[in-house]
Amino acid sequence: MPHDVRTACTRDCPDACQILATVEEGRVTRLRGDPDHPVTRGFLCHRTDHYLDRQYSPERLTQPLVRRGGTLEPATWDEALDVVARGLAAARDDHGFASILRVSGGGSLGLLKLVNRRFFELFGPITHTRGDVCSGAGEAAQVADMGASDAHDLDDLENTRAIVLWGKNVAETGVHLVPRLRAARARGVPVVQIDPVHNAQTLRQCDRYLQVRPGGDGFLALGVARALLDDGATDPDAPSYCDGFEAFAALARRRDVGEWARLADLPERAVRELSSLYAGTRPLATFVGWGLGRRLHGSATVRIVDALAAITGNLGVPGGGASYYFARRGGFDTSWIRRPENAGARTLLEPLLGAEILGAEPKIRAIVVDNANPVTQLPESRTVARALSSVDFVVVLDAFLTDTAELAHVVLPTTTMLEEHDVVGAYGHAWVQLAQPAATPPEGVRSDLAIFQALADRLGFGDALRGSAEAFLDRMLAPMASEGVTRSALAAGALRKPAAPRVLFEGRRFATPSGRFQLVGDFPDAPIAEEPGYPLVLMSNASYRSQASQRSRASQVDPGEVIVHPDAAPGIADGALASLASPIARVTVRVRLDAAQRRDTAIYAKGRWAKFGGPNALVRARETDAGGGAAYYDQRVALLPLEA
Repeated sequence: MPHDVRTACTRDCPDACQILATVEEGRVTRLRGDPDHPVTRGFLCHRTDHYLDRQYSPERLTQPLVRRGGTLEPATWDEALDVVARGLAAARDDHGFASILRVSGGGSLGLLKLVNRRFFELFGPITHTRGDVCSGAGEAAQVADMGASDAHDLDDLENTRAIVLWGKNVAETGVHLVPRLRAARARGVPVVQIDPVHNAQTLRQCDRYLQVRPGGDGFLALGVARALLDDGATDPDAPSYCDGFEAFAALARRRDVGEWARLADLPERAVRELSSLYAGTRPLATFVGWGLGRRLHGSATVRIVDALAAITGNLGVPGGGASYYFARRGGFDTSWIRRPENAGARTLLEPLLGAEILGAEPKIRAIVVDNANPVTQLPESRTVARALSSVDFVVVLDAFLTDTAELAHVVLPTTTMLEEHDVVGAYGHAWVQLAQPAATPPEGVRSDLAIFQALADRLGFGDALRGSAEAFLDRMLAPMASEGVTRSALAAGALRKPAAPRVLFEGRRFATPSGRFQLVGDFPDAPIAEEPGYPLVLMSNASYRSQASQRSRASQVDPGEVIVHPDAAPGIADGALASLASPIARVTVRVRLDAAQRRDTAIYAKGRWAKFGGPNALVRARETDAGGGAAYYDQRVALLPLEA
């Protein structure tokens, strides 16, 4: 008989949806959102609605592959695991632990994937990556400002009187926030969207829209701060809980409101209206988008936006906050798994990984990639591919033959999120979800845990990594068990983390050494310089249609779509093929004209594989100002007729 299995989405998305998977005759036939989950509320995003296409894709790998004579060929598990164990041991014995690099990512945010890192701790001090190309700059900003990066409970929106979505496009990256925005607007709460990209679906949830210059968010925030200071509209108590108030005020006063508005490419009136909202409609909740940090001055930009919330009295109070990221691993016991930088390991900077591998001394001789597709996901795709191709021995764990896996010497096929036990904490809310197997994996597929346990057995430390998935999860849930958050309880539905704050830094007691908010005192005086011949800013944003690079090959055969204003594509018709070029590469794209977009942007959704003309082939590898992030959104490009 058909029956439902309650499980969870573990992919890199803030919502970590609770799923009801309908199973018939051993096959999952339907996915829907759990109506009892306080965030999922009975609906899923487009990506998860269509996940069964991926689950049962004919492109899926169902047996290990080993490179023989330059070609990846099917192999048995024993053969493949023996090859991997010998390769890692040889690199260690001949060149030292530092010659081995592990590259991991957010292919799954399940906590059980931390055991993968535990394997390498037990193996030895190999090389790891450092930094975070997704949220690193923003998290570093909030840690500098407040001592921690966390967020107000979503239920606290019931206390707010205004909401600002600053660079947060909820239609693409936070669809389960939409019902709460609708409920707030029904109570008369205004919602403001600030974003260079015009997204009609998000704007349906908003009352006002400021289409800021790409990279102009910091200038806009400083213009608002200048207006607040001029009008005497900052919180009178702000100097008592903020360090650096005078330095921040001096920064805002470097230019008048009109000058800051011009740098943001907005009318002065719009800046003053936003200032009036921050000054006169308290408490105000700011949602800080992750894209703000993906610029050369991304961390400083997030700090300027945080500062607005601070000086207007909107931090540490119900209904306020500058919410960027929920501490998804907060509350779990992960103390038994050390961070690489604390384990004596060498690290390479993730956003510059291609060049870092090519320039590493001692050389990288072996690489293991799990839960990641760095050739597609990282800047300068071609440099990353060249770097991986230069390494003697590359192992990739994946369910599909990605453009990273195609460069491997061994590919080990892994289970999907519908086939695994796991626990996931969200970075978009404070609830914990349990993933339970709804589907049986194909015979030739193994979980990450089973793979690394088998390798540990071959490398002589199998006893130290012994244990079932359930046992590892119970260990990580142990700190919350006394509050009823156990694996058995989670099987009946999601539970809120007991220690998660309802109001972050309530009473304005910040987690900084001084206990006070740290105001930023410096910011660039001008936008990033334009590059002659490259008039457009590449916006390689997320798409509601696919999760990062989890795309089928079949969906990428046709050129990718680039959205531009008609004035940005002279002589190029709607629907025509064109060439999108940067100083380091060019790709063929299909043009969609949209008069609602800015004339200086080219919107090309991230995730398309490098071999199919993905946007990261165009993006130079550059590091953000803090946090080890990648400056994806400061890349200049040109759109040219294909014949050019």
